Amino acid sequence: MTSVGTPLERQDARAKVTGTATYAYEHRVEGVLYAWPVTSTVAKGRVVDIDMDSAMATPGVVAVLHADNAARLETNIDLGPVQQASVPELFVLQSKKIAYRGQIVAAVIASSAEAAREGAEKLVVHCEEQAHDVVFRARDPRAYVPSVLGDLGPGNVNRGDADAALEAAEVVVDVAYSTPAQLPHPMEPHSTLASWTEGRLTLYSSEQGPSNTSQAFAALLAMDADDVEVVCDYVGGGFGAKAAPRPPAVLAVLAAKLVGRPVKVAWNRRLMTAHATYRSPTAQRIRLGADGQGKLSAIVHEAQHMTSALSDYVDQTASSARMMYAAEHARTTATAVRLDVPSAGWMRGPGETPGMFGLECAMDELAHRLDLDPIELRIRNEPEVDPSDGKPFSSRNLVACLQTGAEQFGWVSRDRRPGTRRHGRWLVGTGVAASRYPVFTVPSRASATAETDGTFTVAIGAVDIGTGSRTVLAQIAADALEVPVARVRLDLGRASYSAAAFAGASLGTASWGWAVDKAGRVLRDRLRDGAPLGTTVDVDTTEEVSAMRDVSRNAYGAQFAEVKVDAVTGQIRVERMLGVFAAGRIINPRTARSQLIGGMIMGIGGTLMEAADIDETFGDFVQSDLAGYHFPTHADIGDIDVVMLPETDDELSPVGGKGIGEIGVVGAAAAVANAVHHATGRRFRDLPLRLEDLRNASPASMSLHQSLR
Repeated sequence: MTSVGTPLERQDARAKVTGTATYAYEHRVEGVLYAWPVTSTVAKGRVVDIDMDSAMATPGVVAVLHADNAARLETNIDLGPVQQASVPELFVLQSKKIAYRGQIVAAVIASSAEAAREGAEKLVVHCEEQAHDVVFRARDPRAYVPSVLGDLGPGNVNRGDADAALEAAEVVVDVAYSTPAQLPHPMEPHSTLASWTEGRLTLYSSEQGPSNTSQAFAALLAMDADDVEVVCDYVGGGFGAKAAPRPPAVLAVLAAKLVGRPVKVAWNRRLMTAHATYRSPTAQRIRLGADGQGKLSAIVHEAQHMTSALSDYVDQTASSARMMYAAEHARTTATAVRLDVPSAGWMRGPGETPGMFGLECAMDELAHRLDLDPIELRIRNEPEVDPSDGKPFSSRNLVACLQTGAEQFGWVSRDRRPGTRRHGRWLVGTGVAASRYPVFTVPSRASATAETDGTFTVAIGAVDIGTGSRTVLAQIAADALEVPVARVRLDLGRASYSAAAFAGASLGTASWGWAVDKAGRVLRDRLRDGAPLGTTVDVDTTEEVSAMRDVSRNAYGAQFAEVKVDAVTGQIRVERMLGVFAAGRIINPRTARSQLIGGMIMGIGGTLMEAADIDETFGDFVQSDLAGYHFPTHADIGDIDVVMLPETDDELSPVGGKGIGEIGVVGAAAAVANAVHHATGRRFRDLPLRLEDLRNASPASMSLHQSLR
């Protein structure tokens, strides 16, 4: 019996529910102190003076950390294209310049967290305020082409002559969509315990990647990476917020350096809004050109984003438009507007989530214009090769996802006419959207040891951020070793175990799993050849990953939604939702289902309620905590189900999985928005879809109300 493909329970479940799982802030060391930040109250300016007397007089306060006494960090560093955009945010207290409201300008270090916070409240920071601009506007003339894009590919791509094709098209859809800034808010806020011992640094930190965090701090501190240990035994979620080191961890390191003792730092929700990254708002314009049968001739997707004065980061919002459908002519652009705001960054499904909302809603609008079933429209434009570069697909089962979903959702009985179904005061509609997320695989290292008691220990510098990686990797190791999973112990969450990919971009299992599989197989063969118990093997997948064929690898999905809209109040309820996904080999159906359902729920939240607005006067996020920034609760979610299609793909890693962390969230917004149009007959192109928007959508709300009379 193989372990892979079996819906095993999570190995860490008992530790988590009994409280024995140790998270970053819960680690204990002797002599620990606590730090609390003081943040800027202006959006742009400069610190001119700090009055520390009252803070230092607070019982328990040990020191105040500020730009004049903070250790100097290396600022001319290169962390590679994935992390480089976040580097400027790491230069905590390296100057007195203020680039955004909420920037760390000082910190109080004390014997208790309470004393540190009290001291911080008494610290008086005098700032020279300068005029700021924090307003994100569509079609801003200052928009420029950024140097860093989310998935490292080009943002501005031109294939053929899209303008001429649009001019010649029988049918043209030309529409604008917008998505707001969104906050990741993982369950566990950022927290770090930093400890210096004889020139070595140990960080117990809530991160999505021990290895990349170790490398980043080694570069910042001009140290050898072997002297920077990062421990992430348990991490309470990330959603991209912890994919690269953030200011809280840097503050802990600087504070510990100043006082010569270990220092703990833990952010609250209000601090998270400025320092945990966020999904950039977007202003999108999409143009589709087609003939009378729905065959696309041109796709143009222009996406404008918000970035900070510190960073050039921009998501690949328009990337899917050039590879989803078979249009001969295509153009995508990615631009940014630099404002006096915190830096945007990764958030679950970066780029694809807002971009597929625009593209898939535009496809629905085209289908409506043609009086064509939206599933049929997508099938008619199914490409044989990747339209963006002509590469063959490793596998592409989008049509199967659409057809399977249509059958299980009851799509065939759907009346295409909007506004025709009603249950009392509720208008009912259904919608569909396709989804795509790229497959990434990066080299990783792992070790495997045959213990003398007959068990096996596999170590890798991976991390389980709540996705079930600990369980899934143990299953992969067990099959490679050809032993029951109960005989495998998995050690992860430490940079010293091995260099490994971070947990993000749906690349974790594919990358780590390859290394774990290789380590297990090599050890198994060594034992068969007579190696003794106690043997350890170390492996690296760099050569194998580099030898992968140059093909287009993507996971695909189709999401179906049924919504009810209250014709009087405008309230929207998602009654049921179905996601059908083709994501390669499913290692653990139980954890995979949880990931996909969680992604769909997150997508519903992003469609109906999640938005972070910036105050034009003060420059900070209005929704500064969870009282104002809303997530779905159980009461907000109706029936939700997932189908995972069997899929074999020989162009993947030996593990065969494509990654499922993002694909669930990518198509959800468009499916719900298309269903709202089907229910009401009105298009709402700006997220989130709020009841006040429906009520104020004259004459829609009036006609809906009158239709009940």
